[in-house]
Amino acid sequence: MLNRGVASRKLFRRPSDFAAFERTLETALERRPTRLLAYCLMPTHWHLLLWPREDGELADFMQRLTTIHVRRWQMHFREVGRGHLYQGRFKSFPVQTDEHLLTVCRYVEANALRAQVVKRAEEWQWCSLWRRERGSEEQRGLLSDWPVPRPADYLAAVNRPQDDAELEAVRVSLKKGRPFGSDAWQRRVSGRLGLGHTFRDAGRPVGRRRGG
Repeated sequence: MLNRGVASRKLFRRPSDFAAFERTLETALERRPTRLLAYCLMPTHWHLLLWPREDGELADFMQRLTTIHVRRWQMHFREVGRGHLYQGRFKSFPVQTDEHLLTVCRYVEANALRAQVVKRAEEWQWCSLWRRERGSEEQRGLLSDWPVPRPADYLAAVNRPQDDAELEAVRVSLKKGRPFGSDAWQRRVSGRLGLGHTFRDAGRPVGRRRGG
């Protein structure tokens, strides 16, 4: 899941803003429980990796999260009624629960490292990686167990640059909502969820020419 501030607006200006969103995340999880596998908060956007248990759970949780956050943000900054905070509806895509999930976890948790705001990924406090590696037992309790084993060298893997092809594949899925997984799995899931259009190239339809 990804959402951004409208017109690259900063969602988080100070450490207290990041902390406030994490409290909002906790509130939303209490009101509509779902499994949070990974997340990363950046000044203008955030990533969440969720593992819902039932149909409708994901959309319901996201609606609660963004509604609570927008209301609290606008009240805090005295901007109630002054326009939208987010650029639109969140972006999402299904992920196969195998090594493809680990690829997306690395993508999410290395966000601050790629942006060069930290020297190691686990140094960015507003991220599930920091919470797992350096947080208290209570802080780690916000996160759910992964459906696949976490590799012993996972921390080192997050801190290594991801392959360009991997990055591009994740970004295409994020942009188009395309399922991320093996070819066979992608075909099955896109057919079941009606996501066949995410594999078509964007472009203008060819129309009949006017005149000679």
